[in-house]
Amino acid sequence: MQLDAPDRGLHMIERPMPVPQGTELLIEIGACGVCRTDIHVVDGDIHGTLPIVPGHEIVGRVAALGPEANGFELGDRVGVPWLGRTCGRCRYCRAEQENLCDEPIFTGFSRDGGFASHVVADARFCLAIPDIFDDAHAAPLLCAGLIGFRSLRMAGDGREIGLYGFGAAAHIVAQVAIWQGRNVYAFTRPGDEKGQKFARSLGCIWAGSSDEAPPTELDAAIIFAPVGALVPAALRAVRKGGRVICAGIHMSDIPAFPYADLWEERSIRSVANLTREDGTAFLDIAAKVPIQTHVTVLPLGDANIALDRLRAGEVDGAVVLCP
Repeated sequence: MQLDAPDRGLHMIERPMPVPQGTELLIEIGACGVCRTDIHVVDGDIHGTLPIVPGHEIVGRVAALGPEANGFELGDRVGVPWLGRTCGRCRYCRAEQENLCDEPIFTGFSRDGGFASHVVADARFCLAIPDIFDDAHAAPLLCAGLIGFRSLRMAGDGREIGLYGFGAAAHIVAQVAIWQGRNVYAFTRPGDEKGQKFARSLGCIWAGSSDEAPPTELDAAIIFAPVGALVPAALRAVRKGGRVICAGIHMSDIPAFPYADLWEERSIRSVANLTREDGTAFLDIAAKVPIQTHVTVLPLGDANIALDRLRAGEVDGAVVLCP
């Protein structure tokens, strides 16, 4: 399912089967999650290579190996995340901050991704998938789970954690935080009683509207919804010294707010991409919890329907495409 130009939707195409080169793997796809970043790509909120096949929450099996590919064998099950390759040379790569690489390649954005039957990926940036998860339930772990996990790390060790926007990422990271012994507060769109009920069913101790104040001060808040107005709201919800983590790749403009809301050593920080260490650490924890991803499975040809449902907030958990 290919995107030719922003805001025109995806269409089905057929191509010759790619041949993996160098350190690449050819992967037969079993499932690919649909992420909010895919919406930003399709809608033109962020601009990358076109035409492009979106999709960066990929689970599949190795069908062929390039001559320099190591670490996997034919038939192995692998995951392909957003970070597809880094330069290995820039100041960030040398400082173990490969998520900030100056010359990165991103799956489904600057190289073709997983809304397809097969994909080529660099073996060095692929992840082994724990056997406890089937393909469809593993797929959302590859971005929603990974970005949520990196965001939770940035949020620190505080006990009271707020999650703004209770979608694919929040429903995964909530389970990790609860497993760690934290209290999770879920904020949804105003009037989304179904989403609030879903959050409580996962163990969140409170669920309410994003325009409500939580029943206690938060140690940290993570914002998954791409809504800039939630930043000052979250700042008002966190305690002195509290952290607000912006987890999305794109967000509407943050409105002006009084300095008093930021004062007393509150902080705002964004999350950018992920590292391979994030991937291995998170998948190990995900298997231990174990994470129960809630997925709606649709056929590959329904990719536009999946994107529409995600835009409208009609999905509890995550939506996954299967060829």
